[in-house]
Amino acid sequence: MEILLHEKSNRLRAILKDMGGCVIGYSGGVDSTLLFAVAAEVLGNRALAVTATSKTYPERELNEARELAERIGGRHRVIVSEELDIPEFRENPRDRCYFCKKELFGKLRGIADEEGLEYVLDGTNLDDAADHRPGRIAADELKVRSPLEEAGFTKQDIRDLSREMGLSTWDKPAFACLSSRFPYGTAITPERVSQVGLAEESLRTLGFRTLRVRYHGSVARIELGQDEFAQATGALRDQVVWLVKEAGFTYVALDLQGYRTGAMNEETP
Repeated sequence: MEILLHEKSNRLRAILKDMGGCVIGYSGGVDSTLLFAVAAEVLGNRALAVTATSKTYPERELNEARELAERIGGRHRVIVSEELDIPEFRENPRDRCYFCKKELFGKLRGIADEEGLEYVLDGTNLDDAADHRPGRIAADELKVRSPLEEAGFTKQDIRDLSREMGLSTWDKPAFACLSSRFPYGTAITPERVSQVGLAEESLRTLGFRTLRVRYHGSVARIELGQDEFAQATGALRDQVVWLVKEAGFTYVALDLQGYRTGAMNEETP
């Protein structure tokens, strides 16, 4: 197992070295942080990480991305993403992520051209193929490459190598932008995004790590890690209810299935 991981690591480094330079879509999550760390090691200043911030991207995540970039020591830039200005995105169809990624990758492609860097990269890995990801169509259209996938990395491989390299993100829970909290067809507005974001940030102050607050009108459906149920229904129950209602919801529901990737894709289209 260890030998196989090192083989993948060497393959990743070879892929990046062959590129000669790149712009990386960098969120500060597990995948893009590993990709950025390895690219900075292999390519030095020829690797540029770019973080796109918007109302759908919590300030806490932006601050963490900045701190991680400083520790890694590579080049890092923050830009503003404007997906909420895109009507097709706000309407929240099943291919919503296509419009977001098209806007983002278009901006990254422009930066790459300005910098004289040939490639734009994202942190897609082998396990991502199992989920509904229309953003991959935008990536293909704009010729975005996914070196982790190309090198054969699974999510667990990424966590294992991150731990070996001393990256603090090795056990960071998965995170997706706040627009993923809304059922398809429910309009995404700045006010609703702020409501969901406030509810999640408030619950994080109680110590919850694996967390989603899904928007269902007046109802907040909370997804937690299985090991966090007891806290939410026990000693912290009243605080959970109060904080979520303070964020603007009338009803507070705990999803007994807990957190799982792509929960909003479970509904019949």
